Amino acid sequence: MKPKLFLAASLLLLFVAFTLRGQNSNSDDSGHLLALETAWNHALESKDAKALDMLLAIDMVSLDSDGSLMNKSEYLAGIKAPSYQPGQVVHEKVNVQLYGESAVVSGIYREKNTEKGKSSTHRASFVDTWVKIKGTWQCVASTAVEIPAKQTVAN
Repeated sequence: MKPKLFLAASLLLLFVAFTLRGQNSNSDDSGHLLALETAWNHALESKDAKALDMLLAIDMVSLDSDGSLMNKSEYLAGIKAPSYQPGQVVHEKVNVQLYGESAVVSGIYREKNTEKGKSSTHRASFVDTWVKIKGTWQCVASTAVEIPAKQTVAN
């Protein structure tokens, strides 16, 4: 009777260990992806195309809030353009959904920048799709939709 009890207890411990390990791995990956999203924001703020290059997959596609569809090189060129004058870029809300070696990060970000000499703030909803490629998380698709500023109605 004791060997069966020992075997059952051992199997239960193994099951719990594997379950907890999977949860910690998911938590670690979620935290890592949130850090990558923050690194993306900092790279935008400093117009650091080299840092962005490391975050984005070779065949990455981006659908910008103005409707333009770009590949990776076009996206990076837009970041380097003199007309792009970013200020602060921060997330207001972020959610990570893991699907094995893929993940979807969605949320809202706010960007303060200068356009034609005037300070402005834009808010957008975004969805970034990440895939673990050769052990490294890389963004393969990104889309953003601008959230219109609330308009006041005159009575």
